[in-house]
Amino acid sequence: MRNEYLAIYGALAAAGVALHVYLRARRERAAKAAREAATQAGLDEPPSLHPVVDPTRCIASGGCVRACPESALGIVNGRAVLVNASACIGHGACMDACPVEAITLVFGTERRGVDIPTVSPQFESNVPGIFIAGELGGMGLIRKAAEQGRQAIEAVRTRRAAADELDVLIVGAGPAGISAGLAAKKHGMRYRIIEQEASLGGTVFHYPRNKIVMTAPVKLALVGKVRMTKVSKEKLLSFWNDVVRKTGLVLHFGERMVRVDREGGSFAVHTSTGVHRTRSVLLAIGRRGSPRALGVPGEELPKVVYRLVDAGQYRGMSVLVVGGGDSALEAAVALARQPDVRVSLAYRGAAFSRVKDGNRKALQRAIEAKRIELHLNSEVEAITPREVRLRTPKGPLVTSNEAVIVCAGGDLPIPMLRQAGIEFQTKHGSV
Repeated sequence: MRNEYLAIYGALAAAGVALHVYLRARRERAAKAAREAATQAGLDEPPSLHPVVDPTRCIASGGCVRACPESALGIVNGRAVLVNASACIGHGACMDACPVEAITLVFGTERRGVDIPTVSPQFESNVPGIFIAGELGGMGLIRKAAEQGRQAIEAVRTRRAAADELDVLIVGAGPAGISAGLAAKKHGMRYRIIEQEASLGGTVFHYPRNKIVMTAPVKLALVGKVRMTKVSKEKLLSFWNDVVRKTGLVLHFGERMVRVDREGGSFAVHTSTGVHRTRSVLLAIGRRGSPRALGVPGEELPKVVYRLVDAGQYRGMSVLVVGGGDSALEAAVALARQPDVRVSLAYRGAAFSRVKDGNRKALQRAIEAKRIELHLNSEVEAITPREVRLRTPKGPLVTSNEAVIVCAGGDLPIPMLRQAGIEFQTKHGSV
């Protein structure tokens, strides 16, 4: 009888092992296929901070794969690798989940460098009085960006301002900027927070709806320690808005920094609304930069915007989306799902070479259903209150139009910051 039990247990164990091997092999095949598809689509370059796995230490536990809400990692040939690099947002959950510390977060790759400003341990740049915190400095992690903003203000406090100037001008209303503002308010400092967008949130604001955001407990001045782990984009933005409302933090939206001039030991910060004199400047801006404009007549019309916030607001309208990246395709498809929206998509290229396969297929389905009219090799020539003129291979095309959404990427203010004297280092896969 004992031998029979041993045989049964042995058979069950063998079946369990066989099932584990089969499922693992299937997951590896899927990960390998995903990596090959991303490479063919030109999506194999991470946008910024991303994980690098040490193959000599990786034990393929899969913890990093399960921890990543972006499905950016997979197990290939018995080792964890980036299989969907363009989806990685550098939140670092994979590094925390690795049981053998085989993951390091780095900036840039051998093929594509990332410019990172040089800062001191107090987050002061090489220009005395100009501080940098958050994503511009290479830190996209929400918790750490907020902590950098708070610590930077502690250093700013040591600089005595004149009676007719601000203690600090904070540029950006993402986690780093809001945290810095709270610290400045707590210490009774004269501060001003400017944000070029119409709302707070920084890079998080531009995430897709219901996107899961990974963060960790964060310490905020005037608020204390806030415990958050895995939350949706909407919940996180709601949290930040509640913080601003409850603390009375003042933010100035729709105000864009134009340049920074040194005036003695202080600065004159020129913005889209005026000039502010301040003893210190804290740059808490993201790496999306300012929206890239088309530079055509009529672009200043109020019907022209640079991102899709709510597709529902365009019901019953004729809308042109301009661009050839994932954001353009996602915007066009989202609009096409709304009732009575006439959607056109214009792209200057002959094909979409660097977009996710899912977006490409969704666009094709919408085109086949005659929900989207596609114009390749086309560029906007002029925009009027009721029309848009395109330059196409078949000649000029004038269409009726009530809204234009430009998804052409953004321009980082690095040239402007270099002009202010800030030094940058180009990182090619290093910390």
